[in-house]
Amino acid sequence: MEHVRQTSGNSLGPSSRRQGARCAVLRMLTVIALLCLTCVAMPGTASALEVHKLTCQPNGDSGSDVLGGIETRITWEVQAAPDEELAALTLTVPEGTSYSTDDLRMTMLFGDDLMEREFLNPSIEEKGESVKMTLPTPAPAGRFFRVELYGVVFPASGGEMRCSGSYELIDGESHEIEGIPAVNVKGVTPFDQFKMFLETQPWVEAWNSNTFLRLFLNPVLVVSSLPIIFSGFLMSLAIVLVAFPVAIPFGFMFALMRISKSRILRALAGVYVNLIRGTPAFLQIYIAFFGLPLAGVNIDNYTLGVIVMAMNSAAYLCEIFRAGIQSIPKGQSEAARSLGMTAAQTMVSIIIPQTFRNVIPTLTSEFILLYKDTSLLAAVGVMEIVMYAKTIVATTGSITPYVVAALFYLVITLPLARVVSVLEARLTGAVANGGGSGKKPQKSAGTMVPTPADHIANL
Repeated sequence: MEHVRQTSGNSLGPSSRRQGARCAVLRMLTVIALLCLTCVAMPGTASALEVHKLTCQPNGDSGSDVLGGIETRITWEVQAAPDEELAALTLTVPEGTSYSTDDLRMTMLFGDDLMEREFLNPSIEEKGESVKMTLPTPAPAGRFFRVELYGVVFPASGGEMRCSGSYELIDGESHEIEGIPAVNVKGVTPFDQFKMFLETQPWVEAWNSNTFLRLFLNPVLVVSSLPIIFSGFLMSLAIVLVAFPVAIPFGFMFALMRISKSRILRALAGVYVNLIRGTPAFLQIYIAFFGLPLAGVNIDNYTLGVIVMAMNSAAYLCEIFRAGIQSIPKGQSEAARSLGMTAAQTMVSIIIPQTFRNVIPTLTSEFILLYKDTSLLAAVGVMEIVMYAKTIVATTGSITPYVVAALFYLVITLPLARVVSVLEARLTGAVANGGGSGKKPQKSAGTMVPTPADHIANL
């Protein structure tokens, strides 16, 4: 009996296992079939429309830049899938972008190498930054489309501009379009926008038709040069506003040395002043900028420019201060000494205040000269006003940038020249009236006229 059960078990075991394996295979095939049917029946959610390109027409001077704030054209090319019949196409431009649909063009390309084309006349619906183009009749499956949108103006700030889009099939299904490339838009300044505006004006074209006017005062070049040369204007101001205050104490020190009782001090100051005033500033700049590097002394252009300008101005300020000191009547010094004031006290309290008051107009004139002399630094590569203008002239062939550079000099020199005239008039009037009050002193019998000693005693 036990043998029978064992035999029966051995005979049924393999058969049962084979039957179970067949059932498992059938179940697996059934699951696979159901999955395939589900995938076929499920509507597609991914976009099958292929984006070939999205480009913008260059609108900059370089020939490849796309500038913000200026009109350009978007060219968009897409191709539908072989089983998709396109009914509508929507393009959405970045926020802040404007466009015009007046000249919108939509073309369908087909045939070998897409050499055959058909210009479509879609109905256009605008909604904010989106423009929807609905075809008169659904296009055959797999067709290639080109959309040209004109009058596109990206934000002036520029940046990476990315468009988006969607399309609608004949059955009404709508799908988002993926893979639209971004457009790198270069930001523009108000000067650039105004320059583009001027280029389209008839009167500018008529003005530039005259060779002389075009070379010396091209309106478009004036506008485009202003922001560039302004950088040089800031550099020139930075040089003179540091060099002049540095030169004042050195100039005054050399002036004191020139009037010193020490022959050595007088000789040293005289050699320095005569050497600087007797040689061109241009030569001094060349010696400093080309000689010092050969000697192993390397200083950046700005610092070296300040040093050279300060040393040059100090020599002229020395003579200005010396003349101012010597213009003070000796009686004031003698009166101060008679009151027990030392030579240093007399110089600080009596001589120096009057000297600076008397030389203010001349100091202002020296500041004007120093500001204009910064143009000499262009010869050694310092990026100041003339150097920027020279660079623009080399690329445009017009003299207009030099005229613009002259304006940046005049904007400083003319007001200061007026200040000098006013100060000289006031000082002349004060001297003529016998004092700084502007009123003539009253002289009558029995009235004592204050002497320098009395004036000093009242200080």
